[in-house]
Amino acid sequence: MTLFKRWLAGIPAYLWSGWGAIASLALLLAAWEVISVVYGPMILPDPLASFSRLAELLSGGGAWSEMLISLRRALSGLLLAITVGSLLGLAAGVSMTASTMSRPLVTVLLGMPPIAWLVLAMLWFGVGDGTPVFTVFIACFPVVFIGALQGTRTLDHQLRDMAAAFRLPWQMKLFDLYLPHVVSYLFPAWINALGTSWKVVVMAELLSSNDGIGAALAVTRSHLDMEGTLAWIVAIVLALLAVEYLMLEPIKREVERWRELDREHA
Repeated sequence: MTLFKRWLAGIPAYLWSGWGAIASLALLLAAWEVISVVYGPMILPDPLASFSRLAELLSGGGAWSEMLISLRRALSGLLLAITVGSLLGLAAGVSMTASTMSRPLVTVLLGMPPIAWLVLAMLWFGVGDGTPVFTVFIACFPVVFIGALQGTRTLDHQLRDMAAAFRLPWQMKLFDLYLPHVVSYLFPAWINALGTSWKVVVMAELLSSNDGIGAALAVTRSHLDMEGTLAWIVAIVLALLAVEYLMLEPIKREVERWRELDREHA
């Protein structure tokens, strides 16, 4: 209950802190409008027309099902990558041997383009959820793994030795020493993986699925429907922003509340 009250009390400050993001989105919309005026609606429809088309798609009901399908696939692959990547990264960070052995494998996974994994996934899983979920997982896994690995390897040894010297309880060492440091590396990796998951799932659906936002984009492309294409792109961006700023960012602010306390005491 105390955590919930603190979260509610922090909502006004959190909303106010988002003015920079709102300003950047406003500049993006302004640039979009200018380009639309210069090149015309055949090349780039204006924002109002695209948002109106998105409203029509949402009011019709069909867009919600496509968005939920893509969201389910993206989050399934992302959560799988976060779970496996975080656990293996933390385990590899504890051992120097495991850390050294894992680096070439992670380099290969990072260097291999997602489209290559998508082709393999299409051969392995065919049409369905398996292909986009696997492609999202394999694209996000190395990003999360590296974040967990770096968070573990860069832990201050002096603080760890001091905790051992004062015989701090394991709960205090975990929640006050280890977890805040590791999370400061994990959260940026998770947010980066979130953006990757949306890009990859749409690409996978575009080439391998009959449903989802990617499949809807394929239909608008075949019909040369620029307004419809931009409407679906706007839907992707809005869903991504909603997941990041309404789910991940509040969790990050709560977990990293110790940083604000440090600044207050400084």
